[in-house]
Parts: sequence; C-alpha cells; structure tokens
Amino acid sequence: MNDRTLDVVGIGNAMVDVLSQAEDAFLEAQGMTKGAMTLIDGARAEALYAAMGPGVEVSGGSAANSMAGLAALGGGAAFIGKVRNDQLGGIFRHDIRAAGVAFDTPPATEGPPTARCLVLVTPDAQRTMETFLGACVELGPEEIDEALVAKAKVTYLEGYLWDPPRAKEAFVKAARCAHEAGRKVALTLSDPFCVERHRAEFRDLVEGHVDLLFANEHEICSLYQVEAFDLALQAVRGSCDLAVLTRSEKGAVVIEGNEVHVADAEPVKKVLDTTGAGDLFAAGFLYGYTQGRTLYACARIGAVAAAEVISHYGARPEADLAELVERRMARQPA
Repeated sequence: MNDRTLDVVGIGNAMVDVLSQAEDAFLEAQGMTKGAMTLIDGARAEALYAAMGPGVEVSGGSAANSMAGLAALGGGAAFIGKVRNDQLGGIFRHDIRAAGVAFDTPPATEGPPTARCLVLVTPDAQRTMETFLGACVELGPEEIDEALVAKAKVTYLEGYLWDPPRAKEAFVKAARCAHEAGRKVALTLSDPFCVERHRAEFRDLVEGHVDLLFANEHEICSLYQVEAFDLALQAVRGSCDLAVLTRSEKGAVVIEGNEVHVADAEPVKKVLDTTGAGDLFAAGFLYGYTQGRTLYACARIGAVAAAEVISHYGARPEADLAELVERRMARQPA
C-alpha cells in the first residue's frame, strides 16, 4: 500500500470466530446459556474449544470487519490489533491481509492466546457464544504506528477496546498523532453495555478527541441517558464535527452542525444475520467520506454495505461490494 491509498486505519479487537454445530445436550453439558453471549477466561476457552466438534474459523472483530468492508469497496485500509503467535493468530493475520487490509502489528510471543468467540449453532439456528478476549486486550501505546496513523485520512477507534487501561492510552496516542498530522479521528461506540461501563469517559473522549462519531440509536441514547432519539440527537450536536447515527430499518441520520441528513435503509428481501451491520455501515460511510462524497451519499453507501452483510451469515461481505454499491447508487444517485 502506498501513501496515497491509505484512507482509514482501524484500531480494535483482533478476534477469530469459531463456528461449530452442536446439539442442545452439548450446551446443557457445558453449562451454556442458549442464545446468549458470555465472556469467558482462557482456561474455559481452551477447554470448550477442545470439546467442540469440527469448527469453521472466520476472522472477526468490529473494526477489523469495517476495514475488510472498506477494502472490498476499493478503499485503502490498515488495521492495528493484537494477536498471539498461535494458530488462530495466524488465521486472523492471513484473513485480514487476504481481504486487502494492511496488518503489521507484531504478534505477542507470550501471554494470553489470540482472542476467539466460540459460536455453537444448534439445529434451530440459534447461536450461543462464549467470548475470550485474550491477546487483543494487551494492545498498548507501543503498538500505535505513528507514521501509519499520520498517513491515514481517518483513524477509526473501536469502543469495545476501551476496557483495558493500556488500550485507552493507545487510543489517546493515536488520536493525538492523527490530529497533529491534520487528520480525522472516528469512534464507534460499539455496544450499549460498553457505553454504560464507560459513559463519562466516552463523553470526554468524544468532546476532546473525536471528529466523527458512529453510534446506533440505543448507544447514543445511553451515552446521553435519554429515552427519545430526538433528545439524543440534540445532545450530540456540537460535541463533535459529525455524528452518524443508525436506526436499523429506519435508516440513518447524519448531523453536522445545524445540518441534518436522513438516509433510508436499503431494502433486504430476508434478514439472515444482523451481525456486522454496524461495522459494514461504518465501512461504507468512511469509504464515501474519504472519497469526498456528500454526507447523504456516504450514508447511502453505508446502507447498501450493511444490507449486503445482513442478507447472509457472517460479518464480512460475500458479494462484490464495490460493484453492488456502484449499481445501487446509479439507481438512486446522490
């Protein structure tokens, strides 16, 4: 990748999803809560991984998914995240590079193994997930490549990574480097529960370091502790240059100063899996943004990318996303 093509560098959790078919009896024997996502420790992760049947490994992580989507659209993407020098770490590194994303963060040679989400799919198609955060939470400020951040038009931060203290230092360092280079900083709030854990810190981060904020309706309402979306919209106005708020089938709202842009959701014949919808919306929006498109066009590209990913299982695009966006945007130009 040369300097001219680096549009966005994402910083977030480097994780591998391991999907396996399982019967209800297996979940019961393992003491798992069907349909839930549970955080687990390393010992539990290793034991469950050994007990599971044959699995399919699929690289994931919110910001990593966004960077894969951006690259699929033709944008220049890089990723900073921590893996271990183990089998799953090798899979993650291979997959994200194969997607066209630059990934050069050195793997850890000791400490926790690569993060993984163990996904058990029962015959009724329900997914039961147990997540071990592992090596990705070891990311620290020393992993922030200042030259890489300075080259990127936008540095995109994943809210999920705000839990570990050293990751917070990494975020602040990256934001400082980006702004010193005259670049933009974006943050995705990631999850309402993540917002609840870090509400005050997130508000300080948004007001002090963030230019573009990505959030869904539940996250932005949680951030400002209001019940109504319209109240959250008014609260976020002025906190950052640009707030990009998604509302599922209601579309998206983009706030820039006194301007409000509303874009409809892209129709989907059948929603199969909403995993990754926000990640791919951000990918599409950031692609349009770094290519100088209008804010409305950015939101439309995001909507098309999100619609593609929820039409199949998995959090990364399967269709030719660039061709799909070109076709849909030609039908409804912006």
